[in-house]
Amino acid sequence: MSICIKDQIQNMNLVIGCTVGCPYCYARNNTRRYHIIDDFEKPQFFQGKLRMMEKKKPQNFLLTGMSDLSGWHEEWREEVFKKIAENPQHQFLFLTKRPDLLSFETDLDNAWFGVTVTRKSELWRIDALRSNVKAKKYHVTFEPLFDDPGKVDLAGIDWIVVGTMTGAKSRTVKTDPGWAYSLTEQAHELNIPVFWKEDLVPIMGEVMIQEMPDAFNKVLEEQRIWNNQKSK
Repeated sequence: MSICIKDQIQNMNLVIGCTVGCPYCYARNNTRRYHIIDDFEKPQFFQGKLRMMEKKKPQNFLLTGMSDLSGWHEEWREEVFKKIAENPQHQFLFLTKRPDLLSFETDLDNAWFGVTVTRKSELWRIDALRSNVKAKKYHVTFEPLFDDPGKVDLAGIDWIVVGTMTGAKSRTVKTDPGWAYSLTEQAHELNIPVFWKEDLVPIMGEVMIQEMPDAFNKVLEEQRIWNNQKSK
């Protein structure tokens, strides 16, 4: 039985808005539908949400579910990094499709920086991430995959996620099982955990590979201990 990645990692949308302009962007569609901000192409920082990081109960957080890290102002990023350092009980994930626009260094132990790769022609993003973002933890999300990425240089990568197109376009655009298996084999050769998103079940079948990094698993175990103590 598969697990939903959203049950393992919670969205904290500190910034809403993105300038990348992906045609399949669910965040832009949701923002316009629910009138969250006036202009999705002009990212806004919701500073008050930083209080969510002060929760004592450990949590894995995705901070760019409705934005791209490349669109964050430097002062926003530095304020968020400061708050992350003050809350080591959590793990924090960032994603970008434009690592070429980033240039910074951080020694945060609980911050994970990743890129989204949807096709072979975007593999340069992994190299750009390693070059432009000097950090302790890296990850790559291959979602949605539009073609076979082939041989991938995963040196220094700590986790990969594989998924397929969702929504209305999922009827015509699907990740080929061979692509997912190839990425998994390449990652496992380097002892990198792999997580197939639940959207792959109709394609891959019920036997799913859904591995989390040790740091994320530690948070989830601490959550269970926390919940058990609260229920007594």
